[in-house]
Amino acid sequence: MGEEGSDPVVLKQGEPWRQDQFAQSGHYDNLEADLVSIADLGVELVRYGTPWRLAEPSPGSYDWALWDRALAACEHAGLTPIVEFVHFGLPDHYRGFVDPAWVDGFRRYVDAFAARYPDPVMFTPINEPGVTARFSARLGMWNDRLASTTSYVAALANLALANLEAMARLRADRDAWWIGSEGFDMPIPVDAEAAAEADRIRDASWLIWDLQLGTEPSDLVVGYLDTLDDQLRSRIAGLAINDKLVAGLDIYPVSLASIGGEATWSVADRMALIDAEIRRWHDRYQVPFWVAETSNLTLPVSEQIPWLDALAACQARLRADGFPARGICWYSRGDQYDWQTALTEPTGAVTEVGLFDADRNPREVANRFAALADAGAPAVP
Repeated sequence: MGEEGSDPVVLKQGEPWRQDQFAQSGHYDNLEADLVSIADLGVELVRYGTPWRLAEPSPGSYDWALWDRALAACEHAGLTPIVEFVHFGLPDHYRGFVDPAWVDGFRRYVDAFAARYPDPVMFTPINEPGVTARFSARLGMWNDRLASTTSYVAALANLALANLEAMARLRADRDAWWIGSEGFDMPIPVDAEAAAEADRIRDASWLIWDLQLGTEPSDLVVGYLDTLDDQLRSRIAGLAINDKLVAGLDIYPVSLASIGGEATWSVADRMALIDAEIRRWHDRYQVPFWVAETSNLTLPVSEQIPWLDALAACQARLRADGFPARGICWYSRGDQYDWQTALTEPTGAVTEVGLFDADRNPREVANRFAALADAGAPAVP
């Protein structure tokens, strides 16, 4: 399970405004109790990160108070953290993800964290780097608010490099595992004419995996990288990882997109399509994976249990067929805010996707998730 801590900069009434999911959910005031509520479900691993901007309020000056508190609370609750450093946002003293200056600062931050905290061994340095690049530099929605292929590729390369640099440093310091988390786009063509466009969209979304896992991009999108400096590409290639990792596929109902027309899918239909897309992805990359995020996002609360049960059954089928499916993370513990508009309309509207509601009351799906945890489904190493 994870605690939602997204903090990109968006526009509110035309002015830059920091989204802060920890603040909106009240997590800052309820941190210890929230982590205990996760542990009480029988969960042993928690995806958790505090905002980088709070840990480094000014360049090179670190404030570890929130990390100290969070890691102590994990230990008290009996939880093992999968540590995360960036969840869609940067400190205010960086211009955005396209400007490479933040990558040097991120290296220093990771080094400082490692020097202070010797125990964590599982890391998601950057949550969903591909989604971060797309929303910040291709769709113009967050942070940089740019909208071009060139800016997107620049941000994507910086994010891939920072992610890999972080893991290289952590592995030099300890026996560290990379536990990935990345949006899993599933473009589904409604007819044969749309198949080529679906393939292009899929391959473009997989560029982040190509970079991080050292795989040559497909012919459909290899030209996207032509604007990158050769030295930068070589640096990324030299750091690519293919061992001691569990790739994260973030799978939501909204992850499926019909291409070439409208389509209506039942939960069973969605799972058949998800199964096929996961197999396609694994055929390409040949590494272990887990569902690093899932919820009923875009479906009503009444669909939470059917969605979870169907996804768990899908993972069980994959394991039975020999695929290295390592588990499922419900994202997140509590309800979120403004995700109906991908955080771009900061009105404080509740997004009802949590195992616990906005008042911290457990939903029925929490008991179901606890039962799956108790059954001992395979999790990350």
